[in-house]
Amino acid sequence: MPRQRITKEMVVDAAFELARSGGMEQVLVKNIAERLGCSVQPIYSYCRNMEGLRREVTEKVREFVKKYAAEHMDPEDPFRSTGRAYVRLAEEEPHLFRLFILHRREGISSLEELYRVEAGPHMAGFLAEKLRITEEQARKLHLNMLIYTIGIGAIFAMTTPGIPASEIFEQQEEAYRAFWELMQKENPQ
Repeated sequence: MPRQRITKEMVVDAAFELARSGGMEQVLVKNIAERLGCSVQPIYSYCRNMEGLRREVTEKVREFVKKYAAEHMDPEDPFRSTGRAYVRLAEEEPHLFRLFILHRREGISSLEELYRVEAGPHMAGFLAEKLRITEEQARKLHLNMLIYTIGIGAIFAMTTPGIPASEIFEQQEEAYRAFWELMQKENPQ
């Protein structure tokens, strides 16, 4: 039987699956080699250092989370449904959620910068149109909910045996209403 050629993509995919099932602490050369059914030599040939591989896994996690949120977004209620998607992700993929939340974000020195990186350039405009508010109001509301959802999602992902998702969704809804009311008081129309 011919030996399988191990590619860098296979190494990154195996590392991602290890992180998915057990957290980044499982991303070890010996575990990757075992998963791929090969010696450690091909792994070392692609991964001069584990930090580079971990960065690639983290980027793959970011892509996964972005795709997951998009697939679970309701176009009729994008704001709430995206928040609920993050909580579902914390429940279904706790290791990936933790990696997404806890990975180091370089070059961020303000919440505004964090928002631009996490939400992207068009999200505030999209939400403003859907919610019929100004873009600045949408950005502020979204930032508040992003901070809140990440926090409550982290609590959800880190508790055992676990808080019921329905309780988390209820808490998210209360936060949304509170942020909405605050926005309305600050910007009466």
